[in-house]
Amino acid sequence: MENGTHMRLMRLTLGSAENRKRLVPYLLIAPAIIYYAVFWLYPVLDAVRLSFQTVSGEYSTYNYRYIFRDPTFYRALFNTGFIVVLSVSIEFVAAFAVALLINTKFRGSGAFLFLAIIPMALPAVAVGAIWSSGFATYGWMNSFLYYLRLIDEGGKIPFLAAGDLQSMILIIIIDAWQVIPFMMIILLAGMQNMEEELKEAGYIFGGTKLQVLGRITIPILKPTITTALILRIISAIQIWLIIVMLYGFRRIPVLLEEVVYFADESKSVEFFRIGLAYSVLVAFVVSIVAVLYLKASGAFGGDADNE
Repeated sequence: MENGTHMRLMRLTLGSAENRKRLVPYLLIAPAIIYYAVFWLYPVLDAVRLSFQTVSGEYSTYNYRYIFRDPTFYRALFNTGFIVVLSVSIEFVAAFAVALLINTKFRGSGAFLFLAIIPMALPAVAVGAIWSSGFATYGWMNSFLYYLRLIDEGGKIPFLAAGDLQSMILIIIIDAWQVIPFMMIILLAGMQNMEEELKEAGYIFGGTKLQVLGRITIPILKPTITTALILRIISAIQIWLIIVMLYGFRRIPVLLEEVVYFADESKSVEFFRIGLAYSVLVAFVVSIVAVLYLKASGAFGGDADNE
């Protein structure tokens, strides 16, 4: 009897110890979960709730119907899509090329890397101020072109008075100047974590530089590339401040700029509720784009299943 009781006590003690051990990870992440629930989840759910309220407090789809009837919404959606597709494509190719160059560790590569990441350190307000003053009719860009004798004194180029297409290309160029270093750093980190023996093996078996790049380097960097692209796509959808500083509100409308335009409660409570509906739509678009890209890239385990 005593032995049986002793064994039961030992099993209970071991079981409780194992249960406590299993609870440790959850206890460690509990503060973070509580923090996000209070300061992220609750505000998001409350914003969704308010987006379905009218000024009188009644629940309705009026705010969303207003948005979908507004022609500017479709212009903003098209402009955002155009900027995302073109800017992300250009920036990825340029960032990948610069990362490959720096990874060769040529003499002066450290100084080049330092200079290359300076635009990334500038806040969007500073970037907007730099380029808005530069592209003004009497800004430093026209002065620079005049100094190079590419234009005469009376031939100032009205950069900010161009059409929508030219303006969006100008926005993409400015955005690329600031964002390429961000993508380059992520890709460079992935390249520097690669084992050099893998590339050397490719050369030993007769592979050219392009073959090693396409069949060894890029496949190994796939998780890094996925991370860089998804972060860049999300941030490209959220571009707005540089556009507003260059052109003002609704000259070249984009989705997040419309959120800021309507979410100014000083205009009216109705505008504020429409701004909340806009923010919900933008969050939905960002989520859908992220999920679709992750699905297409095999980040949900599709490749592992195939293997």
